[in-house]
Amino acid sequence: MKIKLVVLLGLILGITILGGCNDNLTEVGINTMPPTDGVEARADTFYMTSKTLMSDSVYARTTAGALGELVDPMFGTLKSDYLCQFYCPDNFSFNHKPINGKIDSVEFKVFYRSWTGDSLTPMRVQLYQVTTPLQKNYYTNIDPKQFSDMKTSLGSKTYTAHDMTVSDSIRTSGSFMPNITVRMPKDFGQHFYDETINHPASFANQDAFNKFFPGIYVTTTFGTGNIINVYSSEMFIFYKYMTTGSAGQDSIVKTYENFNVTSEVIQLNRFKNSNISHLIQPNDSVSYLRSPAGVYTEFTIPSKAIATVINGRILSNMNLTLKAFPQDDWDFAFEPPSDILILPSDSVDKFFKNNQIENNNTAFRASYSYSSRSYDFSNICNILKDHIEKAPDKDLRVSIIPIERKIGSTSSYYGSSTYTAAINNYLEPSGVKLRTNKEAMRLRIVTIKYK
Repeated sequence: MKIKLVVLLGLILGITILGGCNDNLTEVGINTMPPTDGVEARADTFYMTSKTLMSDSVYARTTAGALGELVDPMFGTLKSDYLCQFYCPDNFSFNHKPINGKIDSVEFKVFYRSWTGDSLTPMRVQLYQVTTPLQKNYYTNIDPKQFSDMKTSLGSKTYTAHDMTVSDSIRTSGSFMPNITVRMPKDFGQHFYDETINHPASFANQDAFNKFFPGIYVTTTFGTGNIINVYSSEMFIFYKYMTTGSAGQDSIVKTYENFNVTSEVIQLNRFKNSNISHLIQPNDSVSYLRSPAGVYTEFTIPSKAIATVINGRILSNMNLTLKAFPQDDWDFAFEPPSDILILPSDSVDKFFKNNQIENNNTAFRASYSYSSRSYDFSNICNILKDHIEKAPDKDLRVSIIPIERKIGSTSSYYGSSTYTAAINNYLEPSGVKLRTNKEAMRLRIVTIKYK
């Protein structure tokens, strides 16, 4: 009996499911497996429907971001920039007294690790003063003009993502991180120092500092063809001070104070998409994923019909594999997102706001396979079980969302393993075309019944 049951479960797990677009219900109950020791297994076939939907914004609470603009012939135009506050320790003061109380210079640095598009495209970054305190609204459809003084620039810099002025030896040293350095007005730094002397209460805590200095809006005002993936942003105030050495001689030392964008403060990322309306047109063979905050795919699973057919049976297996078309063949074409998530459409917002991860119950993750051009979710029957229990009279709508998976690791005597430490909306440019024809939308559901 145990051997037969193992064979039966192996047969059940060997059944696969594909994803796509047709709402006909066919082949119900035609594939019935032979009974084994009082357990009857049956495979029923259904069809999902699919559509591509516009994503007005996504939730993005992060210190990372994107900066630049690029145009993709298939996936449209993407403009990315951000507004940021800076962390200030309580009761901050300069570590040393500048000579004659004077500041030398101020620099703003944007550090990044990668980019999308043409690395040699000339771009220009522009800084503006934030004048209205930022609110904790981490959705990416904000209007920076509502917060910023767009008439007064705090500095600009023309750059290329691949900085040709950096030598190969430095670039490969292991400690080098690409960055864009923008020189800011010296008076800006002088104002900071004078405030610490004349009004130290402005630095008493983070709230007081935010009122004194609400932040900076970082954008691009020239160039199309490149977006850098921002790792961090920092502001440096440089000055010199006098010190006395052990021999009693005075010497001049150069130093700086710096303010960072950290998780304790607010960074608001803005993504503006255009020329993507063609992606959401009805289509019975293809649907699209495009990040960040572009378009996503929604499947409708006919759970009402499924609930009727499997009534009295136990849902055992529902595999889902999403097949993709080959990527477009042109320079700098978008790459597929490395990971995607499937979850009920009505739970997407709560999932990201509550910092949840895949639970293999109502949220499943899959990684892209370049060899098979597919995302394999394996058995996701729990998402259907949960829906039928809660809303048997409604069809199940699930969203396919590009995500960034952050990985943690553990070690033990038996070796090391990795796990999902966090999941965020994917903020790098990506795009993929999913097959959604009738065969791709075929859904095989295995149920069992004890005699």
